Amino acid sequence: MHGGRKALEFTVPRQEAELSNSIIKRLKEERDLLFLRFYAKFDKGFDQIGSSHNGATIAAHYFVDGQATPGIPADGRNKFLASLECWRGEDSTRSPGNLNVYLYHPGQLDRYGDHLFPSGLVLPRGARRDDPLGKSFVRRPDVVPELDRWHCYEFLVKANTPGRRDGRIAFWLDGRLAADFPGLRLRDVESLKIDHFSLDLHIKQNTRRENRKWYDDVVAAASYIGPQRPAPPR
Repeated sequence: MHGGRKALEFTVPRQEAELSNSIIKRLKEERDLLFLRFYAKFDKGFDQIGSSHNGATIAAHYFVDGQATPGIPADGRNKFLASLECWRGEDSTRSPGNLNVYLYHPGQLDRYGDHLFPSGLVLPRGARRDDPLGKSFVRRPDVVPELDRWHCYEFLVKANTPGRRDGRIAFWLDGRLAADFPGLRLRDVESLKIDHFSLDLHIKQNTRRENRKWYDDVVAAASYIGPQRPAPPR
């Protein structure tokens, strides 16, 4: 645990089958902006290559009749989804991988979401008519969280004004701004608003070892929250 006596634990056993752990909070009132602060820790031996959604998601209308809609591109009217997670495509990248935003948005290149990294890398690579990073994007170093350590993550998603590129996604690690993606187009209609957030550990194929992750001290708000302050001495 981090701030109390208990924490949420997700486990994916060693297996070839795809498995997803998730806890979802549906919002009573849909929103244009949401900050999500949480503490999380990867198991000290966490070892996964390839597809893994292993952080937090903020999304709008991603579920239809209670079912998720992976593989259906965002078109500006149906949905958007942003997931703060780690990506590790090869053994040479230190586990759990580089922090990035996995994003379903109208300019995505593939039927699945894009990966946007602080350094400006966008995956998949390819020629695009609509640059997801925008002209005001500032490159920052890519960052890999430490295993077996509680980190404070904070995640902001702000939907754009329809017809304008004024959306924003940003994330902080331990109170330091690690990535900021301004000038985003996430929607084309006002009715598309944030309706839920989630904490996740999804692994498409987990043949190396049992992998675990913990979450604690989750707060959602309309403004920046920041890390917990240390308890005063008694």
